[in-house]
Amino acid sequence: MIFRVISSVLALFLLLLFSLPVMAEVLSVKGTRVNLRTEPNTNSTIKWQYGSGFPLKIIEKKGDWVKVSDFEQDSGWINRSLLSSTPHAIVKVNKNTNKKINIRKGPSTKTDIVGKAFYGVVFEVIERKEDWVRVRHESGLEGWISSNLLWGL
Repeated sequence: MIFRVISSVLALFLLLLFSLPVMAEVLSVKGTRVNLRTEPNTNSTIKWQYGSGFPLKIIEKKGDWVKVSDFEQDSGWINRSLLSSTPHAIVKVNKNTNKKINIRKGPSTKTDIVGKAFYGVVFEVIERKEDWVRVRHESGLEGWISSNLLWGL
């Protein structure tokens, strides 16, 4: 009887443990340009290049290499040494349009607009406050963007 109770508790614990959502690690490009490759080695074909700060989700690890996925679901391999834990995010909305998102003075739609950004623009993440993210662009522009407009958080 005790064995059955212990087995049931252990089974329940394992079920709960493996059903918890896993937070994917997001890193960003630390150099000026890095190559996304088809295989985890420098002899493989280059699929794409990413610029500084571009956020990438880690989906697999193999030695010094990580398989990554970007906000458009493109995936491939990058050497881990070329990535940084400095948080960055990218504008994920308004693809194929000329619409820009607002960058605001504070974490509210009631604050002034200090800038605008197109789909695919990368920002360094400075701070998070509820559903807002304080960001800095490489141009020096700082402001707040609603988190639902960004990928990589």
